[in-house]
Amino acid sequence: MNDLIERRRSIRKYQPGKTISKEQLKGLFEAAMCAPSAKNMRPWEFIAVTNQDVLKDLARVHPNAKMCEGASAAIIVVAIPRPDTNVQFFPQDCGAATQNILLEAVAQGFGTCWCGVYPAEERVAALRELFNISEPKIPFNVIAIGIPDEQPDQRGFFESDKVIYIE
Repeated sequence: MNDLIERRRSIRKYQPGKTISKEQLKGLFEAAMCAPSAKNMRPWEFIAVTNQDVLKDLARVHPNAKMCEGASAAIIVVAIPRPDTNVQFFPQDCGAATQNILLEAVAQGFGTCWCGVYPAEERVAALRELFNISEPKIPFNVIAIGIPDEQPDQRGFFESDKVIYIE
């Protein structure tokens, strides 16, 4: 298994006073945009937040993103549904892009925490207002980022009884 996958954790405590450069953020976005997407539609945009006041606002409006107040940055993954179809794959596509961000963050020495927004209507509404996100775009999730100030135990593990082999 890939070392980055094994080292990835949900980090909720970050070292204070650390910054993330635009170049480092660009690396995270490059990784995100390498994710697969249905019909290569790439139904995503990203908002990079490094302003400490806005990070505090984000922590205030999202009930599970309190760690943003101590984070160096946050990324808002914004989904863009396809207007020409009633079958939407943006949740899968944005999830794949998010996972790539999480893994690239580990490679850069950062810790992250993925905080869900969509489909919780009250969270979607709060982030729409805070970041002026107009329909049809949808705030999909928040990723807090910083230098880890904790080392939680690994929680993911292999469970052989969850695998069915058809030979």
